[in-house]
Amino acid sequence: MDRLGQYRIFAQIAEMGSFIKTAHALELPRASVSAAIQQLEAQVGTRLLHRTTRQVHLTADGMQLLERIRPLLADVENIDTMFQASQRQVSGQLRIDVPSRIARRLIVPALPMLLRQHPQLRLILGSSDRAVDLIREGIDCVVRVGALPNTALAVRPLGLIRLINCASPAYLQEQGIPEHPEELCSKHWMVGYASPSTGREIPWSYISADGAEHSVPIPSQVVTNNAENYIACCRTGLGLIQIPGFDVQHLIDAGELQEVMPDHRAAPLQVSLLYPHRRQRSRRLAVFMDWFEALMKPHLQAC
Repeated sequence: MDRLGQYRIFAQIAEMGSFIKTAHALELPRASVSAAIQQLEAQVGTRLLHRTTRQVHLTADGMQLLERIRPLLADVENIDTMFQASQRQVSGQLRIDVPSRIARRLIVPALPMLLRQHPQLRLILGSSDRAVDLIREGIDCVVRVGALPNTALAVRPLGLIRLINCASPAYLQEQGIPEHPEELCSKHWMVGYASPSTGREIPWSYISADGAEHSVPIPSQVVTNNAENYIACCRTGLGLIQIPGFDVQHLIDAGELQEVMPDHRAAPLQVSLLYPHRRQRSRRLAVFMDWFEALMKPHLQAC
């Protein structure tokens, strides 16, 4: 087997964590997969995989090699398909990670149409509110909401997402409907949201008529770092929340939540797509990013 074939097998094992699953996925004998890795390790002069009876893990050298060969394999794939008549079709596996509520409210309901259009595409959808390491975890693309730190990743900004203030009708009946943020300190509670990256509770904020951003020290009786729990706490009457409008519009329409202080909203949040490097962008990733941008567009303000 040539070196490129060995690289493909190695990358698939890194993805699936199993020699047997890799053999099935590539339709190769189990012995051929094992032999390819043995030959590759002999040629590069180092152990690339830790093997146990249950799992396969990359060594430190294996992780370095995987980072180097991913762009090579992506380039080869693009070359293989650039002259095919079925250019509109994409195939292969794509691993993405998105915030849990964007996955549940936007991506999953729209996935059947994408997969009918590209039946040979296989999507590995991770959904979390934590920051993930794309390189180490083998993720092709992530969706980030909010300000971005300095990053070596390629960034595709999509636009600004509107935040609204809301509470449950039961809470508002008991505490009263606030008209201005100045009322919040002494008369109201908020559901606290802890930043998944820092662990610190994010303060309540709003933009005044002159465009200045202000923070209000509202007390909280419960703090969560998960968007599902954040909304659930609001629905049970534990306080006010600031949340993307698309995330709770169905609850507002159903009368389970109510928007308050529409003239004193927080600053909108930037939504971006991040991926390891432009030269690693496969055609299936480009198709997904275009699809997701169109999916988000109705929910975004102009940049």
